[in-house]
Amino acid sequence: MAPNTVTNSEQTPGQNVVVMGVGYVGLSLCREAVRAEHNVTGIDINAERVEAIKNGTPPPDSLTTDELTELLGRGFAVTSDTTALHTADVVVVCVPTPLRAGHPDLTAVENAARTIRDHLRPATLVVLESTTYPGTTQDVVAPILSESGLDIGTEVALAYSPERIQPGNRDFRLRDTPKIVAGLTPICTELAANFYRTLVDTVVIAAGLREAEMAKLLENIYLNVNIALVNEMAIVCGELGIDVWEVIRCASTKPHGFQAFSPGPGVGGHCIPVDPVYLTTLARTHRTPARLVETAHEINQRMPHHIVERAYAALGFHGISPDRARITLVGITYKPNAADLRETPAGPIARMLLNRGSEVYYSDRHVEDWTVEGTTIPRADPAIQRYDLGIFLQHHDGTDTTYIAAACSTVLDTRGKLDGPNVVRL
Repeated sequence: MAPNTVTNSEQTPGQNVVVMGVGYVGLSLCREAVRAEHNVTGIDINAERVEAIKNGTPPPDSLTTDELTELLGRGFAVTSDTTALHTADVVVVCVPTPLRAGHPDLTAVENAARTIRDHLRPATLVVLESTTYPGTTQDVVAPILSESGLDIGTEVALAYSPERIQPGNRDFRLRDTPKIVAGLTPICTELAANFYRTLVDTVVIAAGLREAEMAKLLENIYLNVNIALVNEMAIVCGELGIDVWEVIRCASTKPHGFQAFSPGPGVGGHCIPVDPVYLTTLARTHRTPARLVETAHEINQRMPHHIVERAYAALGFHGISPDRARITLVGITYKPNAADLRETPAGPIARMLLNRGSEVYYSDRHVEDWTVEGTTIPRADPAIQRYDLGIFLQHHDGTDTTYIAAACSTVLDTRGKLDGPNVVRL
């Protein structure tokens, strides 16, 4: 088949779309694809998740129950059976790309590519959405797909479009968030762009695959670096007896050249603590270390340790030793108004407290139960228990902060939200 003839470049309703990975990213994509009148199937190797979705229970921080009910009512199917790939016109890969032993782990992407390879047919559009390092689409996914015997770029279209879904954010959804798109060849780019134009209001064409892959890393590294800056400022201000939140408030009055970020107990989620490692690992292989990115990552990764140090300093002021302390962690998810516990700094904080012999409890209306490295952390009950220390880690809308001060002898506020005679700010 000649170049630029993968298939008709027009994307119309009724395409058979398969989304691999139906967590909060994949399921959001399925929702818009169904609304665009495509025939949509979600594939996931997590059988428990598949059954929950079939029964109308969406993954945390993805769709509402009503949205999922609408999706299922309009013909959306979810399965662990990969035979749906046989008839796919479009395959979108939304699988996780975590760290393993501190290094990028592309196992899920590679496995997804092999599965697609085994069902691949001419004129299919394959799009990778998983966050990864520059070069993955061309150097990892394309060679695997080419093992099908089909020519990738002429017989099969391959593209990259980084996901930009923010868990729990109801203000910016997939439809109204611009979508970056790049293809292996110009026709691949055109096909991918036309597909996404059926799902989103704005499509942004990147110069190439690596630029699109790097753009996603930059977005989250930007957050990581700026959060690290204010975290370091918080540490310095604490040593100097300066209220860092008042400093930020004053600096924020400048109408240009400054964007406010807030300090906290560390960073969490899949992206912000993970994406820098994808870049720094690649940079080091090219002998070009990204020193600012590495330093920012180190600062944010150390914040849980700093919080624990501050916690025990507060206890020591009242003569309470760590092995006698009863401590409650308030707000344990990595971001406000969400149930997501991935990479939450509450995890290492709880582990360090437990290792010192403290009794650890938690309070978070978004989390039904919590286990840290095999240890079940009990829920705090301020109605019947008092605590030597409360550590305020996350502020959800509607959080009742009054009981914290009442139930705890001392409160360490890492978010700058509390006031009172027994409150110690980060």
